[in-house]
Amino acid sequence: MPELANPRAERVKAVRALAGRSVRQRTGRFLVEGPQSVREAVRFAADQVRDVYLTPAAAERYGEIVADAQGAGLSVRLGTPEVLEAMSADAQGVVAVLESRLATLGDVLASAPRLVAVLANVRDPGNAGTVIRAADAAGADAVVLAGESVDPLNPKVVRSTVGSLFHLPVVAGVELAPAVAALRAAGLAVLAADGGGEQDLDDLQDAAAVDGPGAAGTPDLRTPTAWLFGNEAWGLLPADRALADAAVRVPIRGRAESLNLATAATVCLYASSRAQR
Repeated sequence: MPELANPRAERVKAVRALAGRSVRQRTGRFLVEGPQSVREAVRFAADQVRDVYLTPAAAERYGEIVADAQGAGLSVRLGTPEVLEAMSADAQGVVAVLESRLATLGDVLASAPRLVAVLANVRDPGNAGTVIRAADAAGADAVVLAGESVDPLNPKVVRSTVGSLFHLPVVAGVELAPAVAALRAAGLAVLAADGGGEQDLDDLQDAAAVDGPGAAGTPDLRTPTAWLFGNEAWGLLPADRALADAAVRVPIRGRAESLNLATAATVCLYASSRAQR
């Protein structure tokens, strides 16, 4: 494989520029950084991968990435450590360029989902990526980023998913109210995670463990469910919370003032996952 040696080459600059949203939108491509994320992209989204770049040391250390990429007929290029550093400060010797291809809400609904995470105006890349990762781990069918949520192809989001971005459908660029209406029309209950919710998650889990319907008006975690999660700083706006069938609080038994978004989302998604199984 030929080795790229000039960190100021146009190809290198073009890869680095994908960190900017305007460039991603113009080119229809995005950047994946680090061996774990690139490994998962090659394995689960090979049809989107345009190029894979590694230092010689990384190619030797992560031989499975090279083998999988070459087996899929992908372009694999070696670059000096200076070239990979110029492409991304977070490369760890491995980066890839992929075509931007997110799922649509129609795609998700066509698969008859049973568990969906909906992020409303979630702007922190680390939080959004961690929720995608948690949704993947809990066996959710999709994640929807609605309203003014962060771009899921932002490099920080991609890194935070640690490859989970390539394991389940992720939808972006939709308005919250129509998305919630579509999910409800598809047969999903809509639950809002809210610290002041009238329903206690522990009570819902206890009810789901009993064979038979719960009390009237009590959400049933065994049924298909879309969880609605709000902004890191202010949570769900009243109008957004009103879109849900019920608001559910995660009980806090210690002295913590609250849970952060990603932690609360993980707890709620796993509660539904367990009940549904």
